[in-house]
Amino acid sequence: MPINAIFGWLIRKRISQIDMIRNNPLVVQSAVFNTLIQSAENTEWGLKHNYSKIETYEQFKSAVSLQDYEDVKPYIERAIAGEENLLWPGKTNWFAKSSGTTSDRSKFIPVTKDSLEGCHYKGGKDLLALYYENYPDANLYAGKHLVIGGSSVLNDSGDDSYTGDLSAIIVRNLPWWAEIKRTPSREIALMSDWEPKIELMAQETKDEDVCILTGVPSWTLVLAHRILEITGKKNLKEVWPNLELFMHGGVNFEPYRAEFNKIIPDGSMHYVESYNASEGIFGMQDVIGEKDLLLMLDYGIFYEFIPMHQYAGVESKTVISLEDVELDVNYAMVISTNGGLWRYILGDTVQFSNLAPYRFKITGRTKSFINAFGEELVVDNAEQAIAFACEQTDSQIIDYTASPIYMKFAIDGNKGQHEWLIEFLNPPADLEVFTQKLDSKLREINSDYDAKRCKDIALLGPKIVLVPKGTFNVWLKSKGKLGGQHKVPRLSNNREFVEQILGLI
Repeated sequence: MPINAIFGWLIRKRISQIDMIRNNPLVVQSAVFNTLIQSAENTEWGLKHNYSKIETYEQFKSAVSLQDYEDVKPYIERAIAGEENLLWPGKTNWFAKSSGTTSDRSKFIPVTKDSLEGCHYKGGKDLLALYYENYPDANLYAGKHLVIGGSSVLNDSGDDSYTGDLSAIIVRNLPWWAEIKRTPSREIALMSDWEPKIELMAQETKDEDVCILTGVPSWTLVLAHRILEITGKKNLKEVWPNLELFMHGGVNFEPYRAEFNKIIPDGSMHYVESYNASEGIFGMQDVIGEKDLLLMLDYGIFYEFIPMHQYAGVESKTVISLEDVELDVNYAMVISTNGGLWRYILGDTVQFSNLAPYRFKITGRTKSFINAFGEELVVDNAEQAIAFACEQTDSQIIDYTASPIYMKFAIDGNKGQHEWLIEFLNPPADLEVFTQKLDSKLREINSDYDAKRCKDIALLGPKIVLVPKGTFNVWLKSKGKLGGQHKVPRLSNNREFVEQILGLI
């Protein structure tokens, strides 16, 4: 039997367990909850919060308050220094440098052996299992898997202890069956300087038989265009004839879809999204043609949710379990994990589109929104509108950010405005048409925005600023955030990021 057929048969054996998630989600979550509590009851955290006495979710809520990074930071710093049995049993060797912040202060998320194997690696295998379920004739194991990852730095606490991008931690610990298929070489994959790294990746992989790409869409496009420049080929299928899958996550794919279709003009190419972060993998596409994600419930993560209309950070009073979520309500996600995070506010917001099984879409960040004038604009609104405007004007973007122009800064002192800084790969022929399409789509999908835009009474139409190519990378580099999964903040309720970027141009 060919090796790819054997691989496909083995990887699909997981489907019966995924069906448990689909068909008995609350049973699965209950088992995860009990395992987490029992596993951590003799850690410093577990002893402090009397985990040995906790038997129910309500007892857990009473014993443990909501946490943000500042609350757990002292424990994490001690773990980095080498202390054991703090948040999770044993020693934690790996710490993922958070890609969810663009501030000068980095976050380091603990990655335990249990979370690496029981969440991150399990999620990677499940992506492949679901792909083979949907495409039984897939040929993924016949070629190479191009992983566009980040860098890591050793700690002083031991040779096997290090901090870095989650992708680098994963690359450094891959199981043999995945490592033999991965490209480029580990030395290149773990480089920290992304400008020479992209060049070396292009040179090393252009002659490989690549069938899977995995990474953030923006950096994948940078690499792809460089490979096309080097090879002189018109599209990636000419470079890699057996390329069939791009596994992506971290940012919304829709603004990049048109450019991927341009450089991979082939109906046999497939795109699969996962919801992955330093803290864990939370969801992935399991149905062909559907854009919502299946909530993965057996990765050692127990979920809670805060309705955003009642959100007050760690002071939030209303927190519910998965059993009580409702459709089309915007929730902040709270997680307890086998990485040692307890009732931790992730910072992401989601909405459920289905409750049997639990499927959802990512709507934004608890701190990434614009609500300067009561418009309640979230990232999901922005992504839909940007994608629509690009489609209508035959344009493609590289990156963007937006913030309010408060009334005191506006030309008309009585009205506010949103300022969008956009870096285009292919700019629209008429920027005014693009602006109108963006504005009209926002008004269509967000009633609060539409009300504030009515007759320009409170909010003027968007102000678009075209920034030169490379601007956002220069800004990220100035913050020490260039590469990996670091992202430009899409929306901000203040002008800090916008003013910094405008200062560069």
